[in-house]
Amino acid sequence: MSEKTYGRTRLRDAPRERDERTNETETTGDELTCPECSGNVVTDDEHGETVCSECGLVITADSVDRGPEWRAFDSREKDQKSRVGAPTTNTMHDKGLSTNIDWRDRDAYGNSLGARQRQKMQRLRKWNERFRTRDSKERNLKQALGEIDRMASALGLPDNVRETASVIYRRALGEDLLPGRSIEGVSTACTYAAARMAGVPRSLDEIAEVSRVEKSEVARTYRYVSRELSLEVKPADPEQYVPRFASELDLSDESKMRARQLLQNAKEQGVHSGKSPVGLAAAAVYAASLLTNEKTTQAAVSEVADISEVTIRNRYHELLEAEEQVGLA
Repeated sequence: MSEKTYGRTRLRDAPRERDERTNETETTGDELTCPECSGNVVTDDEHGETVCSECGLVITADSVDRGPEWRAFDSREKDQKSRVGAPTTNTMHDKGLSTNIDWRDRDAYGNSLGARQRQKMQRLRKWNERFRTRDSKERNLKQALGEIDRMASALGLPDNVRETASVIYRRALGEDLLPGRSIEGVSTACTYAAARMAGVPRSLDEIAEVSRVEKSEVARTYRYVSRELSLEVKPADPEQYVPRFASELDLSDESKMRARQLLQNAKEQGVHSGKSPVGLAAAAVYAASLLTNEKTTQAAVSEVADISEVTIRNRYHELLEAEEQVGLA
């Protein structure tokens, strides 16, 4: 009787002892053996599993990789790639390395601060702002980069254009090109140059609408900055304006392709030489809409392209003549 009881106890306790031994093996870092066959345990980082190399038992699965997503092969490369926080950006005067104190007087739980705490936070904001812009150069840069961001948002320009415009302005500030010129004028010229360099150009009229300076000053400052900094800005291609104009007029892809074909024929005949690329693009979009039976008015195209209807009519006839000459050839 005692032997049977002892045997039952052994049988009843066997699974529990095996589970305890398995847990002990899994939690102990020194024992890298399989709990079933005592084989070698290997870690598969690609699949996030710890398996036995002999019997194939999966001991742990879905392990979390707490390391960085990059690889480094020496200490120098590790120091260069190591980072903390958000990436730096040229669109901020301090490249985003400083901290900001929220303007809302609330704590981490969303509760309103008391009068004493609000006064303390206001004083901290004031001193934080003073430390962020310690000299006139940083104040200049802060105002200019804010102006670039405002104009880029109004014009619908992507982030890479803002980065390029910020870099151009930093170069102009570093080479002392600002004396005698306004911050708004130089920042507008940098935005105009960056948009052309990125292949998403905006006309001077569009730039002047969102700028705080006149169109003549923007053009004059742009020529000066591009000459002094040796910017490689290619002449604006009329085809770059076609997608934006066609999208705002709700034209089909067929019209866009037809407008590009008209402009390519004009280039072959040399009609585009000395002409405004915006005017040519507007006329090509208008002509393509008529040729594809998606009729639109010259007034609508004029409003979208910010160009006069007279210019559209003149360029329209020139594009059709170039099309006929290509057909005859």
